[in-house]
Amino acid sequence: MSAEVQPTAQVKLPARPSSLSPEQLYWRSFKTPVKHSSPTKHGITHISQPISPTSSVTSPSDLFVVSTGARIQLYSTRTRKLVKTITRFDDVAYSGELRHDGRVLVAGDDTGAIQAFDVNSRAILKTWKEQKQPMHVTKWNPNETTSLMSCGDDTTVRLWDLPSDNSVAIFRGHNDYVRSGCFLPGQNSNILVSGSYDSTVRLWDARTPQAAVMTFKHVTSVEDVLSMPSGAQLIASADNQVAVLDVVAGKPLHMIKNHQKTVTSLCLASQGSRLVTGGLDGHMKVFETTGWNVVAGSKYASPILSLQVLTSGTAKEDKHVAVGMSDGTLSIKTRLSGEQKVRERERQREMEALLAGRIEEHDRKKAKLAKKRGAGWERRLRGRDFNGEGADIVIEGNVRTKTDKKMKMWDRAMHATKYSEALDHAIASKQRPVVLSILTELRYRSALRAALENRNEETLQPILYWIWTNVSTTQYTQICVQVAMIMMDLYSKHVGSSQAVSHLVNKLHARIQEEVERSKQAIETKGMLELLLPDIGG
Repeated sequence: MSAEVQPTAQVKLPARPSSLSPEQLYWRSFKTPVKHSSPTKHGITHISQPISPTSSVTSPSDLFVVSTGARIQLYSTRTRKLVKTITRFDDVAYSGELRHDGRVLVAGDDTGAIQAFDVNSRAILKTWKEQKQPMHVTKWNPNETTSLMSCGDDTTVRLWDLPSDNSVAIFRGHNDYVRSGCFLPGQNSNILVSGSYDSTVRLWDARTPQAAVMTFKHVTSVEDVLSMPSGAQLIASADNQVAVLDVVAGKPLHMIKNHQKTVTSLCLASQGSRLVTGGLDGHMKVFETTGWNVVAGSKYASPILSLQVLTSGTAKEDKHVAVGMSDGTLSIKTRLSGEQKVRERERQREMEALLAGRIEEHDRKKAKLAKKRGAGWERRLRGRDFNGEGADIVIEGNVRTKTDKKMKMWDRAMHATKYSEALDHAIASKQRPVVLSILTELRYRSALRAALENRNEETLQPILYWIWTNVSTTQYTQICVQVAMIMMDLYSKHVGSSQAVSHLVNKLHARIQEEVERSKQAIETKGMLELLLPDIGG
């Protein structure tokens, strides 16, 4: 009984070193995007998640809030699906915010009304109509369950208490729309922050509401403000710039200018160690919060109006990236749990090495480890590829009468020892891994020369073209050079008799010359660097 015929084994090449940094790989691990469209086609103006009073306490709610048109939507962080919709607004609703216990939601609208809702029943618990102009900001005090703030187009910032019928404090000082605001975290929660279209960021003390306790002047209209977890620094966006403001020293620390258009939204990620920004240029960018360098980013199809990195678990690990766009699309990308911890460890190591000034040492260790991991594949390929190479004897396989009908054409030809035909079928498939596998198998059988012999002008050209296309790819260079050497040995006397073949040979010669020049330049550059940094080769 004859043995079962198996298809040609697919050659697995070692993974090439990634050109992406661990930080970029980390943010690219947010995958499987789910997209929801606003039923009213309004832009997604606000996304928020309940804020815990302290970093050690996790909110009991697994919901996050999306504001779009005249409705507030509540989505589940576990399923990424819409759970509830609140539509009891007379006009466009803004800044839907859940209290940290997940039981009460507050939002403002274009009529100037502020409403508080019971999340379970969606019943209105409180309505304030003290103002007549749009209320773009409502925020819960992170430490008190009944206290909240609002910012409106009437240029005021107001403090509210849920049982009271009127605002408990009014802060006046802005002279244009106030479109952003927040409380300082921790023990400083009696300090309110507001950003206005009068180009200022102001700090207010609830105990002395008569005047701002501190004012920062920005370049133009302030779109969003955000407090760092320590409360010692503020982040404010205006136009395409983001300012880092020192509250303790009362002065700007740094100006970030990486966006091309207005930065509309700010949020923190990775437990406050990353700043994430979104702008009308459609770009989301990630910055580390030590030197404020951009470390990652991604592009969305429409201008970004809002974004939030949603967390989960007691450790508050980054779980989703939710982005709201001007065309009414809500995009939710999720980090897969299987690979997230490995990427997070590598990302932290790289950042620690960068901050400690040991990034070169870190890169050398990483490259050495990657080379070591690939060595096993190289030894296996080397042992298989060159076994029997150089012998003139062609090992003919046993011809069996039965073949698998599902076998590919190149496998059938290999089984019938029709090596030239097998190579032709593989090249015709236009699948590089298939061609590499067939060439490797031919070399293993010492049949490579047999597969290249007795060819005419028509059957010679596809092989030359394949070599020309792939010779500069590192993983294919070795096999391309070997095939080219055999072909030159077989057909060098006949190259001039065919114009098409001569043209391909000249192109191949030019390509190899280019690669040789690149190699020379790389060696020269390495030599110059070694003179400057003697330890570079260590």
